[in-house]
Amino acid sequence: MTSDPDRDEVILALLPQVAFDGWTMKSVRQALVSLGRHPDDAPLLFPGGTAEMIAAYCELADERMTGGAEFAGLRVPARVKALIARRFEQNREYKEAIRRALAWLALPANAPVAVKTVAATVDAIWHAAGDTSADFSWYTKRGILAGVYSSTLLYWLRDVSEDDEATLAFLDRRLENVGQIGKARKTIETRLQEFGDTLRGFAPKF
Repeated sequence: MTSDPDRDEVILALLPQVAFDGWTMKSVRQALVSLGRHPDDAPLLFPGGTAEMIAAYCELADERMTGGAEFAGLRVPARVKALIARRFEQNREYKEAIRRALAWLALPANAPVAVKTVAATVDAIWHAAGDTSADFSWYTKRGILAGVYSSTLLYWLRDVSEDDEATLAFLDRRLENVGQIGKARKTIETRLQEFGDTLRGFAPKF
């Protein structure tokens, strides 16, 4: 999905409506009216319905999170934290819309959309943080961060502390897992090597 400035404007107007009417065409129509546009344009903007609305919002949130981010003097874990903190700050007023999105994504039939959106967000975070890996660590980094981000997002939705202080403290604790990526990768690679050596030991001799 390619970002569309016109649709992005509608998404931002849509989010407050979602708190009342969910991720529905009714909410899109109301958003269009609030922008002085014709409500009948709703199906043209999101022909894929709820799935397309949520995917478009997640894509916009990824772009806003990473756009213009600066990390002078910060190491990668600190950059990751800064990006996630920035995303939460940008979306504080949309918590109810995000809760409803997560409820929809949690349905078994919507699992492909959930996996795709989380994967895109995690990838955007690592790229913006300066990760350039192309080996096995590419997968381990994204897998670990997906768990960190998802659990922190759920914590944030319940957080009522000022400026997300409690969430950021929770994130600090969870990011300790990110610091173990190198160790985890080496352990996995060693085990794979040992497994390969074992298989070769059973190979028939000709």
